[in-house]
Amino acid sequence: MGFIDSRSSAPATFNIIIINVLVMIMITLNERFMIEHFALFYPASPFFKPWQFITHMFMHGGFWHIFFNMYTLWIFGSVLERIWGWKKFLVFYFVTGLGAALLHTGVQFIEAQVYMSQIADGSLAAQTALHQLKLTPTVGASGAIYGVLIGFAMLYPDAMLTLIFPPVSLKAKWFVIIFAVIELFTGVFGIGGGIAHFAHLGGMLFGWMLIMYWKKKGKMYHYKY
Repeated sequence: MGFIDSRSSAPATFNIIIINVLVMIMITLNERFMIEHFALFYPASPFFKPWQFITHMFMHGGFWHIFFNMYTLWIFGSVLERIWGWKKFLVFYFVTGLGAALLHTGVQFIEAQVYMSQIADGSLAAQTALHQLKLTPTVGASGAIYGVLIGFAMLYPDAMLTLIFPPVSLKAKWFVIIFAVIELFTGVFGIGGGIAHFAHLGGMLFGWMLIMYWKKKGKMYHYKY
């Protein structure tokens, strides 16, 4: 499956990748402006804007961040788009991306409430933590990418996948389950700072719910807009 082939038979996937690359170039040219206006901030932050729930999905924190996300999107997203068509795939992509942002923001809200309670008890550390939460941006398409992964696994549960490192081969359904457990564990216990683990889970959750809804309505493969 080549890149040019993806452009012709999976135009939405191809164009999403192009937009992400262009935005990455813009970040390189003016990082502060791009982060302050288009990364996702907690709604109580002075930098928050409603459109950030969408725009953060096209921003990344560096070469490897965008490379792995776009590579995964190219491999698995193009498969889903060929099955569903570009319109339905875009619905799935943005629903999972928005779902990821909503769950991530919901977890931040819970954290903020805990910090505020601690601040009321006189905790200076909690005050610092709340301030940091409001000023920490979230970027990346990872939530939607995890949605794409669970979409592929639900359509092709027995497809064999092999990691580059370590070179382990498993069925798609087991890879997704393992990824979900890892994200839940690391998110709950705060392991791997700087990674929005609950955003990843949100993408998977909303992807699963949307596919289950399509299956229930009999619209998994035949859905017109």
